[in-house]
Amino acid sequence: MNREVSINAAMALALLAVPIIALQIGQTFTITLATRIAILALAATGLNLALGLGGLVSFGHAAFFGIGGYAAGILSAHALSGEPMMFGFEGSQSMPVIWLVAAVLAGLIGLGIGVVSLRTSGVYFIMITLAFAQMIFYFAISWPAYGGEDGLSIAVRNGFPGLNTMRPMEFFLVAYGLLMLTLGLFSLIRSSRFGAALQAVRQNDVRVASIGIKPFPIRLTAFVLSAMITALAGALYADLNRFVSPSMFSWHMSGELIVLIILGGTGRLFGPLAGAALYVILEFVLGGMTERWQFFLGLILLAVVLFARGGVMGLLAGKARHG
Repeated sequence: MNREVSINAAMALALLAVPIIALQIGQTFTITLATRIAILALAATGLNLALGLGGLVSFGHAAFFGIGGYAAGILSAHALSGEPMMFGFEGSQSMPVIWLVAAVLAGLIGLGIGVVSLRTSGVYFIMITLAFAQMIFYFAISWPAYGGEDGLSIAVRNGFPGLNTMRPMEFFLVAYGLLMLTLGLFSLIRSSRFGAALQAVRQNDVRVASIGIKPFPIRLTAFVLSAMITALAGALYADLNRFVSPSMFSWHMSGELIVLIILGGTGRLFGPLAGAALYVILEFVLGGMTERWQFFLGLILLAVVLFARGGVMGLLAGKARHG
């Protein structure tokens, strides 16, 4: 067992152990913090598939995060009111149903965005993905049926079969389980032939094309899968806060996801989890001391970029063996 595998296992166990201990001593807020870490790590894992493996620096993944959030909010609102949506569908408060709807919607929209944006590269790709996200952001603001710029409340947290998600520990287990499944999927993709092709395209798309492999379908597939995973995190995030607003679509959210990956380690399996944990801990600790805690986060990010380009995982586990 190499060092990175050991560190990954330790991080997974630590994330599970902290809320269990917090539950025993009655610190429910700590459970909420752990849940937030798991959800942000899930969203960053989605982006890590496109950015870490494919080299696609998307500044528009907040669009998919928000789509997941609004899927949870809108389906829940219609289920509670009994007012039917399109085709007579009355909404749902079942998390698996909401996740399915969120993933399909994000996948379809991601397909449309990807077809257009992936015909460009570099700064043009960054700006086009940002433009699409901002278009959806302003659409959400101007959508009065679901709260407009005031957002939409989720009166009762959506449910998962066999669990009471209103209990912080049980909701954490849902988020944790989905994160672990997604990390497993990420590992399978990275070690598959598709993952090898995606990483090869990131390194030299001209050479890949010269041996008969078309880079565009590979990048598009990765972009769509990335969008779907990020949407799942958005749905969970809305349930965590029991509220969804257009801020989930903002470019600040896209930037936050990129920061998580850089902090944790681009392309590393548990990089998103390491980055999310560091981010949430810094927000909690420094935020309690000063309102300008982002200044210190910026200094840490600058230090990582200049002196530890492998992020937290690079410092702990050494140079990556993949990509």
